[in-house]
Parts: sequence; C-alpha cells; structure tokens
Amino acid sequence: SVPACCSARYNLALLAFFGFFLLYALRVNLSVALVDMVEPNTSLAKNTTSNVCPEHSSTINVPRNTTGEKYSWDADTQGWILGSFFYGYIITQIPGGYLASKIGGKLLLGFGVFGTSVFTLLTPLAANLGVGYLIAVRALEGLGEGVTFPAMHSMWSSWAPPLERSKLLSISYAGAQLGTVVSLPLSGLICYYMNWAYVFYIFGTLGVLWFFFWIWLVSDTPETHRSISRAEREYILSSLKDQLSTQKSVPWRPILESLPLWAIVVAHFSYNWTFYTLLTLLPTYMKEILRFDAQENGFLSALPYFGCWLCIILSGQIADYLREKQNLSTVCVRKSFTLIGMIGPAVFLVAAGFIGCNYALAVAFVTISTTLGGFCTSGYSINHLDIAPSYAGILLGITNSFATIPGMVGPVIAKNLTHNNTVGEWQTVFYIAASINLFGAIFFALFASGEVQDWAVSGYHLHRN
Repeated sequence: SVPACCSARYNLALLAFFGFFLLYALRVNLSVALVDMVEPNTSLAKNTTSNVCPEHSSTINVPRNTTGEKYSWDADTQGWILGSFFYGYIITQIPGGYLASKIGGKLLLGFGVFGTSVFTLLTPLAANLGVGYLIAVRALEGLGEGVTFPAMHSMWSSWAPPLERSKLLSISYAGAQLGTVVSLPLSGLICYYMNWAYVFYIFGTLGVLWFFFWIWLVSDTPETHRSISRAEREYILSSLKDQLSTQKSVPWRPILESLPLWAIVVAHFSYNWTFYTLLTLLPTYMKEILRFDAQENGFLSALPYFGCWLCIILSGQIADYLREKQNLSTVCVRKSFTLIGMIGPAVFLVAAGFIGCNYALAVAFVTISTTLGGFCTSGYSINHLDIAPSYAGILLGITNSFATIPGMVGPVIAKNLTHNNTVGEWQTVFYIAASINLFGAIFFALFASGEVQDWAVSGYHLHRN
C-alpha cells in the first residue's frame, strides 16, 4: 500500500479535521455564551435548587467582565434559540448529498463552513436587534452546516480505499469532537475575561481563514489533485474500481426500500438523541443541579467530548485492523462497534442521574457515557460507504435528516421536563435518552449490512429490465 505520511488522502483527512473542528466550535459556542447573555433573574432556578446540592466554594475570584449585553429571555425562548440551528440544518441534508454527487463536495463543504462563519460573526448584532433576528441567524448557520457532512461523505467515496475507511473517516470527523472539547472551555474563558460577543468574533474569523486553505489545497477526486503522487492515485482508483456506480441517475426507490439504510437511520437518530440532549443541556445541568460556576463548567462540560475524541481516533484504527488483519467481516465490525457505542452510553447515562450530588462521579459517568459513544463512528456512522459508496453523500443526507430531529425536539422536551430543575426531572431526561439508544442499537444489530448493495453498483439497472 502507499505510505500514509504526507499523502494526499491523509492531508484531506487533516484539513477536514480542522474544518469539522471549526464547525462544531461555531455550533456549540452559543450553549456557553447563552448562560452569559441572559439576565440572571430570568431563570427561576435560584430558589428551587438551593436545597438539592450545596454550592461549591469558588476557588478563584477573578473580577469577571460584565460588559456584555444582557437579555431577558425565559427558559422557553432559550430552548427556541438553541433549537433554531437545527431547523436550517435539516433542510440542506438531502439536497447537500445530492448536490455533492453532482458538483463534488469540495466547494459545497468549503462554502458551508464559510457561510456558517459569516453568520457567526453577525450573531452579536442579531441578538441586539432582537430574539427573532438571532433565531434567523442561527437557522441560516444551520443551512450552511447542513451540507457539510454529506459533502464530506461524498468526497470520501472517491478518496477512501475500503480498508482505510474507518481510519480516514474517523480522523476527519473526530474534528467535530475536538472542536466541542476546545470551544466549550475556551468560550467560557472568553465570556469570563472579555465578553460573550468575542466568542462569536474569534471563532467566526478562524472559520473564514480555514476556507482559504481548503479552497487552495484540496480537490474533489484523486484524478484532479494537483500534487498527488502517481502511485497513490493508482492505489486509490484501483481499490475503488468495483465499488462505484457510473449510473448518472440516483436509484431513489431502491434506496428508500433498503432495510440496511433504515438500520443506519434508526441508529443515527437514537445516537443523536443522547448526543444533542447532552451537547445543548450539559452546561445547564452542571450549573443548575451540580452548581458549578461558568469557569469550572466549561472545562467539565468539555471532558466528555475529549474522551469521545480519543475513542473515535482509536476505534477507527482498531476497526480497520480487525477487518484487514483479523479478517473480521465488515458487518461484524460495524455491528459490534455500534452496540458498544450505544448500549455503553445508555447504561452510564442512567447511572449519572442516580448519584445525587456526588459531582465527581456524575462527571465521570457522563464522560464515560460520551466516550463510549465514540465507537459509533466506526459503527453505523460510516456504514453508508460500505453499502453504497457511490451514493454515500445522499445516504448520509437521508440518515442525517432523521438524525437532526432529536436536535430540534430533544432539548425542547428536556427543557419542558425540567421546569423546576429537580434531580428527579433530570433522571427522566436521562431515562428517555437511554431507552432510545437501546432501541437503536438492537435495530441496527438486526438489520445492518456490510456489503455493497445491488442497487449501488453500475450494472444494476441492466439486471432489472
């Protein structure tokens, strides 16, 4: 095989890694900044939680910056602000996958990040104009980010040799976790020392910078790459030659009738329910139930995603090792990794709700729960490329559309269930997430496939007639 170091395909993985890093930084910074944007008295939580867990003695008293504007948004308004991103995000999933298969993923992904960054820069202005403007800007950010995953999947269908799939994809998508890890505490510190508006200015500027590197260094296919070695180009093209379809029209009907695709849909939906509920509400849980101040909160909220990031990178290596060296079938690897990555988190999430105010244990359990979820990246998450490499972008668009619904309804339901912020209410939130996870894992284990499906290969339409 062609050496990995400095190869065009690993360079692509690395640039994609930074792209997804920024996308997630741009996505989660609002969860942290929101705590600072809202007037303290508009959240009812003060009087009701004081008897749940004791305050922590604050170790450092730094004079914090209070120059940022404050807004009087109630809990429901905050839920809408946090959810609005997903309303844009869901719209561009399938069109994104379809467009990527037609015009290539490079420009689509590049402009997706660029657009998101520009709207992030406009966030403080929108918040000043009023809550409606803020919701609109977040929804527009979602539109931009919606095309990014399908575009990337589509690029990998022409760049990733089958036996390096788990490695390459886990490197590029792990950026999302690390973006969460870095931006949660960093946003907390920026809010603390500067003011919340800079959270949006700093990350937005970085996104615009990344865009120029991406456009300059990346190409859609190995054939069009400026500096790829001949050996590597041959290696990639020959490894994919039986897997891709030359069919120009998309076989929509067989795609939608494909049970292995629905197995991915159910798994993807279930996993994201837990993931998004935690992503948007962990800062709130830490603050209202476990009573951390914002500074501690940022670092502790980030810990679970750091674990997940490590797990994604490692499990990608392990998955390809098992397929290549141990000759385990692809479907066996995808199913086992998905089961670990969904049942593990369910168990620890429920446990996290039951240990009361032992916040060290709570943080540990939530961290283990999210970390184990990292196994899913080499499970259902890249299974689209196993069953239909040519249409991977479109398939991801389909599964990610369903998987965005939890982002829209999960936090809203959770906010509604936790009006009094009692431990019991949060236990219910964790229970719901865990049972959805369990169902998704079992469904995937029953119906997933690791083979390229008939409808995804060139000659398919000939056999039909």
